[in-house]
Amino acid sequence: MKLLDCPNIGARPTAEFTYGGELRHMPDPDQATDAEWADYVWNRTGAGGVKKEWWFHVPSATWFIAERDTRTDRVLRTFLIDEGAS
Repeated sequence: MKLLDCPNIGARPTAEFTYGGELRHMPDPDQATDAEWADYVWNRTGAGGVKKEWWFHVPSATWFIAERDTRTDRVLRTFLIDEGAS
């Protein structure tokens, strides 16, 4: 069984989680052009490597960040957004 670490309660089966997408920094809404917004919303590189992703643990209602190597599907760490998503 594959496990994922919830920062609040520890390792849990992946069936308890929902993937929320890659963590990406949103452009400034007051300064972004239509082209910048379109790029943010629709374009991804798809390149393999270490990515920061949003995940949701359903039983504890916790959104958190997982740093995962998409080439190996290995999770390097998980943390709450205020614990260092930069």
